[in-house]
Amino acid sequence: MRPRILKPILFLCLSAPLIWLLWQWGLLFTGQPSSLGANPIEATNRFLGDTALRVLLITLAVTPLRDLTGWIKLTRLRRMIGLFAFFYVSLHLTSYFGMDLLFSIKALLKDIAKRTYITLGMTAFVLLIPLALTSNNALIRRLGPKRWSQLHKLIYPVAALGVLHHFFMVKGNQPEPWIHLGILVILLGWRLIKWIKSRFAKHLK
Repeated sequence: MRPRILKPILFLCLSAPLIWLLWQWGLLFTGQPSSLGANPIEATNRFLGDTALRVLLITLAVTPLRDLTGWIKLTRLRRMIGLFAFFYVSLHLTSYFGMDLLFSIKALLKDIAKRTYITLGMTAFVLLIPLALTSNNALIRRLGPKRWSQLHKLIYPVAALGVLHHFFMVKGNQPEPWIHLGILVILLGWRLIKWIKSRFAKHLK
């Protein structure tokens, strides 16, 4: 399938979680049963956070999938997926800041200072900002491929911070953070093995 055809399909797939969430809120406003449960604000915050982390992991999965399939054009989809990850992270932060804290800067700063998972989440968001801002052809040309590539390696600590944020946020020993951690270890491990092989190959030469 050509990227021109795949991109609109991917756009719809990545938009589906938001469409579902809006549908659930629509049900609430019309007095119908909703999957958001008794605490729709908390459910919304968690849903957006989970979606953001999963889309971020999908972004990291593009390179291993390209290596396994040999489909080089798959990398053309990575920018869209990464921007969707930033989009969902921004929605997660807006939902928390707006619905939980009622846009109180004072309450936000207090949470950042006192709650470890908020500190980790905000750090990840700040690190994502330069990645989102430089995800366009003009800035890729201006930075140069090497500098741009080095900058976008920030996605690795961002993903790690996102997983830690999830661990510290949930109560008890729940499976979802462990699943996300396992996926992250596999995706980063793939890259580490590739790097070791390339270094070994250069050493043999």
